Amino acid sequence: MALIATVAAIAAVTPLRARADCASAEEVARFVSDYMAFTPTVALGAEGSMVDALCTQARLSEALSAHMGPVIGYKAGLTSPPAQARFGAEAPVRGVLYRDMMVPSGVTVPVPWGAVPMVEADLILEIGDAAVNWATTPEEVMENISGIRPFIELPDLALAPGEPMTAETITAMGVGARLGVLGAEIEVAEVPQLTAALAQMQVTLRDAQGRVVVSAPGSAVLGHPAETILWLHAAGVTFKAGDLVSVGSFGALVPPADLHGAATVTYEGLPGDPQVAVTFGSTS
Repeated sequence: MALIATVAAIAAVTPLRARADCASAEEVARFVSDYMAFTPTVALGAEGSMVDALCTQARLSEALSAHMGPVIGYKAGLTSPPAQARFGAEAPVRGVLYRDMMVPSGVTVPVPWGAVPMVEADLILEIGDAAVNWATTPEEVMENISGIRPFIELPDLALAPGEPMTAETITAMGVGARLGVLGAEIEVAEVPQLTAALAQMQVTLRDAQGRVVVSAPGSAVLGHPAETILWLHAAGVTFKAGDLVSVGSFGALVPPADLHGAATVTYEGLPGDPQVAVTFGSTS
C-alpha cells in the first residue's frame, strides 16, 4: 500500500524522539472497536506531529481494512482556507478510501452511520495511468484520469465531545472515511474543455425538499479539483491505475439532520449536469 510505504520511508529517517507519539497497537485497537460500534472515541495523535499522525494512520488503515475492505484510493480534507482556519491547519490533510465503504447512488443509508456522521458534496477522480505522478498542471492530471464520479461522502468525525479536532488528529484517524455514494461514471474526453468545466462547474447540495444547503464552484477545492491529486503526490502519495481519489468537500460539511431525509448533489457545467443522491433511513 502506497501510504504505508510512504510512512515507512519517513519513519526510517525520523529520529525516535520525533515519532514517539505514533499510536500503540492498544490505542489503535480501542479506536477501531469504538469506530465499528459507532461510539464517540478518544483522539489519536493529539500530542504528536504530522509524521506521528501519518504513522498512526498507516497502522489504523491496516486494522480497519479487516472491517472495511482493502484500501482502494485516497482522500483529501481541509481543502479550502475556511476549513483550514477552522481546525488551525495550514494545508490540506490526507486519508484513504476503503473498498467496502462505497455504495451506489440512490441507496438508502441507515442513520446514524457513525458516531459523528456528516454529509459532504465531493467528487471522485479515477486514476487511469501512473503517468499522473509526473503531472504538473490540472490538465496534465486530467490526461491521466479514466473517469469522473459524482460523489457524496458520508464521513464520520468519530471523536467524543471535548476531544481535540486538529490537522494531526484528523490525519491520524484517516480523515473520517466511513461511507461514500458513487454516481455514474463520466467519460473523460476532450480534456482541455473538461478541465475547464471542472473549475467552472457549480456543485450544489440539496435536501429532501430540494432546498439548496451548499453551493460552491469547482474552484472551491484548491482552485481546481485536479489540484488535489497534485497536492497528494507532493505530500508523498504515489498513484497507480485504478486508484480512486476523493478531491475534497465543495463547501461545509452538513449534519444529516439538516437534510431532512435525503441529499442530492448536482454538478452543473459537467456533461449532462450529473447528479448523485442518497436517502437516509431509520435504524429501527
